[in-house]
Amino acid sequence: MINKLFTVLCVAATLGFTSCSSDDDSPSGPISIVIEGASVSPEVGGPNQQNQVYVDLSTNTSTSVQRDSWDLGFYSGDEFKVTINGSIYMATAPLTTTDIDAVSSSNQEVQELQPQVAVGTFQAASAAFVDAPSGDISETAIATISENDADNKVYLLNLGYEVGTETPETGTIAVTGESRGWMKIRVLKDGNDYVLQYANLDDATHEEVVVSKSNEHNFTFFSFNTNSEVNVEPASVNWDLNFTVFTNLIEGYGAYGYSDFVVNNTKANVGIYMIDSEVETELTYNEFTLANVVDANFVYNDQRTIGSSWRNGGGPSASPSVKENVFYIISDTDGNLYKLKFLAMSTESGERGNPEFVYSLLQ
Repeated sequence: MINKLFTVLCVAATLGFTSCSSDDDSPSGPISIVIEGASVSPEVGGPNQQNQVYVDLSTNTSTSVQRDSWDLGFYSGDEFKVTINGSIYMATAPLTTTDIDAVSSSNQEVQELQPQVAVGTFQAASAAFVDAPSGDISETAIATISENDADNKVYLLNLGYEVGTETPETGTIAVTGESRGWMKIRVLKDGNDYVLQYANLDDATHEEVVVSKSNEHNFTFFSFNTNSEVNVEPASVNWDLNFTVFTNLIEGYGAYGYSDFVVNNTKANVGIYMIDSEVETELTYNEFTLANVVDANFVYNDQRTIGSSWRNGGGPSASPSVKENVFYIISDTDGNLYKLKFLAMSTESGERGNPEFVYSLLQ
């Protein structure tokens, strides 16, 4: 917490930022908190934006994973919820059956659903087939896993797209590659564990695996490519922001894909609010201090507070720019307060997928 800083000894770091290390003897060891952040450039991956990058502000560290390296996330909280990978535009819908082996591409129900269960259909109904983009765990496309097996239906699963590999025209993006096809899944509950049944759409038998909740992470992640659990997010208290391709909703048009998107870790109580210095205050980013923070303005229940609001434009064929008058106030997983401003989203030559920001501890 920020009130621990009264005993810290500040040192100049060689990486271009100032950090403070506490001299307390806490069991977890010395605490290092960034005071003056360097210009940070998350390695999103250029115009293919192949990486999800998790950023921990207090330590100025980043963790990068390829965004098609996982498919399902099994929630570690009290509820039994399963999330799908919106960064590759996955979508899913329940079927009327509980018999996973009876489902195939020849089923009339499957054939009727397939054109609808997708991102980017521009149909309002597609919103039901993706997780709530706010991050509200109660509003996942897959219903809460029930104690009663008969309530847990088979789901038709659109696996979205592979990460794009084409080199697009400068200023544009190419985040989607080939379609990854379809699967069928069913999730059951066994005590405090999940039981995942899964198979290719036309398989007559299925695989089954037990997935346990994590004590340290928001989710336990599973990949169909490796048929195993995979490491994705850092521990829940060790990340604040995630730079990612994202499935959002457009009112009246349903689920739609966004690039250059930033979400915050609401499940670990990261709160954010935005300031437009031209509209809301005369204070610039450099002038803003701890005394100017308004606690009531923090948003803790929507992970899209930054989202795409830091940039102008941003469609697949556009050449967007950073909003120069916008900056953000962030309360991190430990309650430390920062201000953060974006400096760039492209290289000097115009290649997208190269964000840069600066941040500082408010004290």
